[in-house]
Parts: sequence; C-alpha cells; structure tokens
Amino acid sequence: MRWPLSLKTLKRGLRLAARVAKAELPRLKPPLPAAPPLPGRLVEFPAFGANPGKLRMLVHEPSGGVAPGRPLIVLLHGCGQQAAGFAEASGWIGLADRLGIPLVLPEQASSNNGGRCFQWFEPAQTARDAGEAGSIAAMTQAAISHFGSDPDRIFIAGLSAGGAMTAAMLAAYPDLFAAGAVVAGLPVGSATSAMQGLMRMASAAPVARDEAVRKAAPQDYRGAWPHLSVWQGDADDTVAPENAERLAQQWQALLGLPDAPVRDETAAGVRHRAWGDALELWTLAGMGHGYPVGDGVGHAASFIIDRGLPATARIADFWRLTDTD
Repeated sequence: MRWPLSLKTLKRGLRLAARVAKAELPRLKPPLPAAPPLPGRLVEFPAFGANPGKLRMLVHEPSGGVAPGRPLIVLLHGCGQQAAGFAEASGWIGLADRLGIPLVLPEQASSNNGGRCFQWFEPAQTARDAGEAGSIAAMTQAAISHFGSDPDRIFIAGLSAGGAMTAAMLAAYPDLFAAGAVVAGLPVGSATSAMQGLMRMASAAPVARDEAVRKAAPQDYRGAWPHLSVWQGDADDTVAPENAERLAQQWQALLGLPDAPVRDETAAGVRHRAWGDALELWTLAGMGHGYPVGDGVGHAASFIIDRGLPATARIADFWRLTDTD
C-alpha cells in the first residue's frame, strides 16, 4: 500500500514516540544516580528568581575560581540526561576549568516532562519570560550578577531537545545571548504541540522562516542577532538531519547572509560550511543521534558519541573563547 506523505510522517512520528517511551521512561523508575565527581564545584541555586518553568538551577564553578568579566556558558541537556553528566561527558567541564568560565546547567524535572525533555514544542514554554524559557533566562541573569560576567559574552548550547530549546532561547533573548550552538536540534517555530514536534523530528518542515525568530524576540528589537553553530549527524534517526539544514537556512535569512557559504570543506567524513564568522554548519557522515566528542575532549556516554571530533572545542573556537581566554 502506498501511504500519502503526511500519513508516512505521522506513522514515523508515532513509532518514534513509542521508541522514546520504551527507551527512556523505564530509566526514570530508580532514583537518579549521583552526579559524577567534577574537578570544580557543583552548586545548586534553589532561589534564583522567577521560575515559571519549575526547573532546577545547577552551576559549575571552575576549579581555579572565576575572575570578574569572564564569559558565561549555559548548557541544556538532552532527554533523559542529567545536566552535570552531560556537561562532564561533552567536555564542557574540562574547558570551563581550563578557561575559568562558569557553567549554568538548567535541569529538567520528570514532573514537567516524562522523558525529562525541555519542552521546545510548547509555545507557553518558549515565550520570553514565560515557562521554561523564563526560568533559563532568570538563571542566566542570576549567574551574570553572581559572577560579574561580561554581559556581551553570554553563550548557550544544547543537545536534541536542549538544542531545540537553545534555538528558542536565542530567538526570545537576542539581547541576552551573543551566540549559541545547536546539536541535533530543530529550527525555531517548528512545532506548537508535542505531536507536531514528533512529526517535525521525523520529517523537517520544507521551510523554516526567519519570521518565527523575529516574532519570538522583543517587540521592535533592533539589536544584533546571536551567531550560531549548528551540528548534525547525517545518520540520525531521532531528529531528521534536514532540520539542521533548515535551521542554518533560517539563521542565514535572519542575518542577511548569502546563500553560498564562504567556506565549504569536507574531510574524514565531516563537512564544514561557514558563512563568515556568524553562522556555521557541521555535518558528520554516519553519525547517529548525539553530541560528537573526541581528540581528548569529552568521552562517550549516553547520547555522547566519540566521533574523533570535539564539538566543544570547535564551538569554543567559533565563540572566540580561546582567542582571548
């Protein structure tokens, strides 16, 4: 029988939902394991301000301390992950300790979402100063004040649902974040419900419009838009790889960049396209759903894939953290 495209997409989305439920919900039954030992100090901030999304705020303070005027990095974990575990395995803890940069680690609760996914597909959770987006922004502002961070060097990165939420945060708070990195995520405005989110994970929308980003930003916003690094495995069967292409196209239009990248290089199965210093897209051949690590930065773990390429180090270069820090 030949299924219409819409039914095929729905069918794939339903299969994906069933697989996610089977794979992740059983892991929520036992108590969550303790966070791994970290070189610096992991601190919880139970009262950081408005928390409409009912998230937990953890902060990793670098082992050597934090000098005033340093950058600040916010990391959003993927479904079923712990915030500290994701930060450690992806290599961000090591980089933070080396550069003396604090990390804000928002953590989702199973009472919000059964798979502990950030709810990037719910408009009430991604709108400025509302839901989970409002909580993440409040955490970020509290950390800026606490550490005396440079307000012009605030960055955010995330994986999967955390990646999609990262894109949403860049759209809603372009005045807060200088740049971001989305790994295996989706464009802004891809979905307005959980079911639509599953469908878009299974099959990307034909077009991702930059109007969705502008609509999410403060009214009449005229400032600079955050720069963006996009990462995707081309064998990802959880988030359709086309979503990375659509996200890059969305930001390309938003930033007024030309269609053709100024750099397009492929080596060892890794394609890197860059539109100047404002936008880049990394496509990893044969890699499934996860965050790429390697070359001594990070290590393999749940949804952390040793691909021989350290995304964390490359993202830090894109953000120019290592140029001056």
